[in-house]
Amino acid sequence: MNTPTIDDFLGINRRHFFKSSAAGVGGIALSSLLQNSLGAGKEIPSGLADLAPKAKRVIYLFQSGGPAQHDLFDDKPLLREMNGQQLPSEVRAGQRLTGMSAMQSSLPLAGSHFSFGKYGQSGAEFSELLPYHREIADDICIVKSMYTEAINHDPAITFFQTGSQIAGRPSFGSWISYGLGSLNENLPSFIVLVSAGQGGQPLYSRLWGSGFLDSKHQGVQFRSGKDPVLYLSNPEGICRTSRRSTLDALNKLNRQQFEREIDPEIESRIAQYEMAYRMQTSVPDTTDLSDEPDSTFELYGEDSRKPGTFAANCLLARRLAEKGTRFIQLYHQGWDHHGGLPKGIRNQAQEVDQASAALIKDLKQRGLLEDTLVVWGGEFGRTAYSQGTLTATDYGRDHHPRCFTMWLAGGGVKPGLTFGKTDPYGYNIVDAGGVPISPDKHHYHPDAVHVHDLQATILHLLGVDHTQLTHKYQGRRFRLTDVHGKVVKQILT
Repeated sequence: MNTPTIDDFLGINRRHFFKSSAAGVGGIALSSLLQNSLGAGKEIPSGLADLAPKAKRVIYLFQSGGPAQHDLFDDKPLLREMNGQQLPSEVRAGQRLTGMSAMQSSLPLAGSHFSFGKYGQSGAEFSELLPYHREIADDICIVKSMYTEAINHDPAITFFQTGSQIAGRPSFGSWISYGLGSLNENLPSFIVLVSAGQGGQPLYSRLWGSGFLDSKHQGVQFRSGKDPVLYLSNPEGICRTSRRSTLDALNKLNRQQFEREIDPEIESRIAQYEMAYRMQTSVPDTTDLSDEPDSTFELYGEDSRKPGTFAANCLLARRLAEKGTRFIQLYHQGWDHHGGLPKGIRNQAQEVDQASAALIKDLKQRGLLEDTLVVWGGEFGRTAYSQGTLTATDYGRDHHPRCFTMWLAGGGVKPGLTFGKTDPYGYNIVDAGGVPISPDKHHYHPDAVHVHDLQATILHLLGVDHTQLTHKYQGRRFRLTDVHGKVVKQILT
């Protein structure tokens, strides 16, 4: 149930409310961009932060394209035994296929070309493609009972990042910035890092946009190179003192406009200018990795010395976490292996394996893993059958939303746990953390982990009740999890 806003109680127009307190609110915007308090105008109940948070921040390693779980985390010996045979109709049970394989005359099962083993005291399962993951087997929680509704990339990625398959909603990081604010007034609360030079499915800035929330909550993309944030550096011939004078004059004009129009977005503009000014000092200091010892680069791998790589971004994510960034979103493209999977996924795994594991080790040795939640995974899984021609040396896998694997670590998640189980074909979820799944495979089981369940669980670990983090827009109260989502308490400490 949502707490009424001040407008509901007093029956006044919000614009008039802001006007009556313009000087006070404007002063707050100028003194600090992101307050740790909830702030005026948010449709958030006072009990939002009543939960005890286990995590202060999130690092989300999004693997764009859909990693093939059968070749990384979820070994299926039966697929090797039945390699080339047809997917049984009772296993598919009428589930829809994408347009890319729906017209295939056959759906031959494809056994993984890679060997698997169990590692750590937990006995977590990894393929030979992930040798460094073996070293963090007892630090991560592997969820094999994930599922989604979207079957194509754009709606599936949008669903994970915004809670809706339709573009335009606020992104995950924006919701967290909106609800919890920043831990460091000199850096944005939501920062995005995209691996440079990666092919694959396109990524759009709307994936880290603020939607109908205030624009100050959108993700700020850091890029590799001399200027990590576009248009942040002063133009040639402009010194910092001149920039300060210009900014003061601009702020004065913006405040005059605000007093006339009473538009909260003007205040956001003022606050963003101020943040940009502070970032001129904080960003170069944060993104300069030259003060890192050789041992750190050895931990993350040689690629971590190359700006823009996944490894370098993982190292930068740790530095941002140290400085109090709330939500750090990494995107790494290239997991969309419809064909040429054996070669493609080997190369892809080499790009992320060492750095992903290094991030966990690094956070742990610095005492940060306890209150930093790390999430690793893509937008859906891949099929047990081969898309296109299956040969002795090659196969591909189509999109598969019915079941796939992700992992989480730190921030209140149980380490060394494998949660959920798929059938011998890796096509359907048959167990959701000790709860057997009904033989009726036409419906998703409520104990499996839906996208909204993952979102609800992450918010819970941050101390936020996902049903209470809402914003009123066009007459309706919206939230990240829409009207769905449950906290997966079985994976929490």
